[in-house]
Amino acid sequence: MDKRTFKNLDFLFILFTFLLLAASLFILSTASINVDKANPLRYVKVQSYWILSGIFIAAVFAVIDYQKWRRLRWWIYALNLVFLLAVIFIGNAAKGATRWIAITSSFSIQPSEFAKIFIIITLAAFLADRKGKLNNYRDFVLPFLFVLVPMLLIYKQPDLGTTLVFAAIFIGMMFIAGANPWKFGGLLLGGVCIIGLALWFHFATNLPWWLHWAQGLPLPMQDYQLKRLTIFINPNADKSGDGFHIIQSIWAIGSGGLWGKGYRMGTQGQLNFLPEHHTDFIFSVVGEEFGFIGTITLLFIFFIFILRSISIALKARDTYGTLIATGVIAMFTFHILVNVGMTSGIMPVTGIPLPLISYGGSAMWSNMAAVGLLLSVNLRRQRLMF
Repeated sequence: MDKRTFKNLDFLFILFTFLLLAASLFILSTASINVDKANPLRYVKVQSYWILSGIFIAAVFAVIDYQKWRRLRWWIYALNLVFLLAVIFIGNAAKGATRWIAITSSFSIQPSEFAKIFIIITLAAFLADRKGKLNNYRDFVLPFLFVLVPMLLIYKQPDLGTTLVFAAIFIGMMFIAGANPWKFGGLLLGGVCIIGLALWFHFATNLPWWLHWAQGLPLPMQDYQLKRLTIFINPNADKSGDGFHIIQSIWAIGSGGLWGKGYRMGTQGQLNFLPEHHTDFIFSVVGEEFGFIGTITLLFIFFIFILRSISIALKARDTYGTLIATGVIAMFTFHILVNVGMTSGIMPVTGIPLPLISYGGSAMWSNMAAVGLLLSVNLRRQRLMF
């Protein structure tokens, strides 16, 4: 790699990435202190290992020319399917889902996290080859099937959150790839309306007699899964069940006020009333202990991080680079919006972690690989002529 390439490095993007990583350790130092009382800093130490190894992964992805992934796209796609199929046969079950593959007795990986990176790399190549050929409805079929296969394997685990992330990546990349905005947007709107009507028919109790048949239509989810998705509308309907997470999260964030209760002075998080407060609901701890000022500061760091990512996408030297950056941006943005929304009680609880902040090895490695992809695109935005 020519050292002249490093003059393209976006140092502001790197700075805000490291700010998020530092924030992860700082927030975990209070969010996880009472999760394992025998070893209060265990999660911080382990997260430090994930971050250090993640930095190495990001550096490797940054150094490798992203065009090399394009030549390997079908091998990568096949490898992705192999990993996802392996979960079905040798995966470990936990909390009602089979999403992990045990490497050792104390270390497991979650293939669906890495699948997001694989699909960004491969779908970007697939769409780049079809630039200018996404004008009709039939042109949307092959890209949709390309993403649908791994999506179904992830949904089967079941992992609805990651399935929705795949949908967000697909939609963002399709628009940037040049899909006809009216036809593709119309399909999306139609799909949303159909899903909305299906849910309304399923839960409605006062349908006229001539619509009773609609309540018997099969849905691709069990009733308990649908309840988890819709309970955010009225969490008080099941205070001790599915609504418990949302109620505790809202109390935590709301009780923080402007400045928060102070470092390690929260109640919902420190007394373990708030479930998963070091993973999916870590944003609630920020709201409770650091208040509105703390949450808006964290969101501002995320805002600059996404803004610099968009700048990298705009300056990419080719369509493939732009699409890779778009997929990463869609992934990060969806994670942030949904995680903050679900902890605030305005979106369904789907188990999506806060990127670069929440505790987790596979998620951190996946996020840092995505950062490395952005840096690879950024470093090569100008072709060296001599």
